[in-house]
Amino acid sequence: MKKIAIIIASYQGLKPALRIHQALPETELFYAGEGKENSCTSIDSIPAFVAANFTSYEALVFIGALGICVRAIAPCTQSKYTDPAVVCIDSTSKNAISVLSGHVGGANELTHRLAAILGAFPVITTQSDNNGFWALDTIHNRFDWGDIEPVGSMNEAIYRFVNRRPTALLLDIQDDGTRYLERTVPPHVDIYYSFQDIDQKRYEVLLIVSPFIYPVLIPTLYYRPFVLTLGFGCRENCDPSGVREYIVARLIEAGISPASLIRLATIDIKKDEPVVDVITESFIIAIDSYSPDELRDITVPNPSEKVREVTSTPSVAEAAALKSTQNTRLLLEKQKGKLSEGNDFTFAVAMDRTAERRGFIEIVGAGPGDPELISVKGKHFLEQADLILYAGSLVPVELTYYAKPGATVRSSADMTLEEQFALMKEFYDRGLFIVRLHTGDPCIYGAIQEQMAFFDEYGMDYHITPGISSFLAAAAALQSQFTIPEKVQTIILTRGEGRTPMPEKEKLHLLARSQSTMCIFLSASIVDQVQSELMQHYPPTTPVAACYHLTWKDERIYRGELQDLAKIVKENNLTLTTMIVVGDAIDNRQGLSKLYSHQFKHLFRN
Repeated sequence: MKKIAIIIASYQGLKPALRIHQALPETELFYAGEGKENSCTSIDSIPAFVAANFTSYEALVFIGALGICVRAIAPCTQSKYTDPAVVCIDSTSKNAISVLSGHVGGANELTHRLAAILGAFPVITTQSDNNGFWALDTIHNRFDWGDIEPVGSMNEAIYRFVNRRPTALLLDIQDDGTRYLERTVPPHVDIYYSFQDIDQKRYEVLLIVSPFIYPVLIPTLYYRPFVLTLGFGCRENCDPSGVREYIVARLIEAGISPASLIRLATIDIKKDEPVVDVITESFIIAIDSYSPDELRDITVPNPSEKVREVTSTPSVAEAAALKSTQNTRLLLEKQKGKLSEGNDFTFAVAMDRTAERRGFIEIVGAGPGDPELISVKGKHFLEQADLILYAGSLVPVELTYYAKPGATVRSSADMTLEEQFALMKEFYDRGLFIVRLHTGDPCIYGAIQEQMAFFDEYGMDYHITPGISSFLAAAAALQSQFTIPEKVQTIILTRGEGRTPMPEKEKLHLLARSQSTMCIFLSASIVDQVQSELMQHYPPTTPVAACYHLTWKDERIYRGELQDLAKIVKENNLTLTTMIVVGDAIDNRQGLSKLYSHQFKHLFRN
């Protein structure tokens, strides 16, 4: 299907149309006004064009009066699930109006985008948008969940939800989508993590994000996250006939939705079996295959000596499902199927380990200090955490003010590594969410390696959210670009040799040979040594900056020359939380990038 058709009703509408086309080259322009316009395809009649092309485009954008737009599309509309998005923009670019298929067709999103291009006011009339509620009919697309499965009338469920009727939300898995729902839950919605806890008589709507099937009694919308793996094994040349249908029936019988399958896992000698092709193609899922060596040592509830004789591993279906999901338990243990003589097959189901609601640790980069310089994702994690363990000597306490009521907030400044781990494991074992908050970006002198070693040893799930490093804050504060065309193209992040020895090949005086922009961490206390080593290769007049508490409320920055660096640090009583920057890039305003030269051609400028 073609992308976007822009239909221009008059000469005055050409200017905004061309501006949109410049920003969105995939658009096609159709002009119904007087006179020839070379950049557009001329059309004689807007209604006739719309009638002939209504379903040929993902979106129709009218530039002209709303009445023209409405009369043109009225005879063509069928359903919000099939109609294209329709947006109308007045010829003076004051308003962009979402007219048709706001959620499902994407007209609301397109309206906001076009309004931003033109500096227009976006007019959205959808009730859920104006109330700030979730768009229940499209939210599954945002988080790559499967199609909505309504129980009862979908429109009735949405109507009740947007009219603030009591709603229960069940989240028995976790992913980016469920975290978003938890973070943005409307006042009339109660969140549950177990179906057994829901008294359905108290609610008029039930929203469920789950791979499981439950006995619901009220209008319900199921959202199926792709979190399940089907482990599969079979006899050689197993007949595919009826196998898919058999598996679907057994899954539903077990209360598991086939719509949440994302992959099939098997042993490599079975991946090309015809039945495997039929299953993966019919479910539209990927395939993971493993060698016998990869499956042999996986502990399963139902090992088989007969399977070992054939494949040299005691399990295929169960072991492959566990291997693929990195899990240690199955949702559905091995099931045996036999639809005809000699056509035996087995299957099992496991859930991706990361989707299970269990304890989890998020290592978050706090940024350089300013609480507003943490990433949006990092802030969201702080708002959700049950425990925030922060590096109190380096991270401003204001960052912990994002914590939700009832969260535990502890500084790790006076704790040993073992004490920190014991505290995190206590919360983890209770199935709670922990944020380990480190200054800047945790990959740079963040001391997370030894913590991750603990997590790995105990099989604990964790993830890292990057942060803005203090060297980036230094560049911003110094209003300097740390790379200069044709002069400096390398930034070195390092530290002086204090109590922690430096590798011999990374001694400061050796790194100084390149005369790159150098950002030196954790070295204010040994500034004499730092200056001495740098001056072996940098000229004495090389610009330097000593940046204390970058982006904190008491930030101080001192500029000078390398030959005076030690004096600058000592006279101003600068401490360990000082970033030292050295190099000609500081305050440089010479050297032009070819990126914006009219002679430089690239993908976006021919």
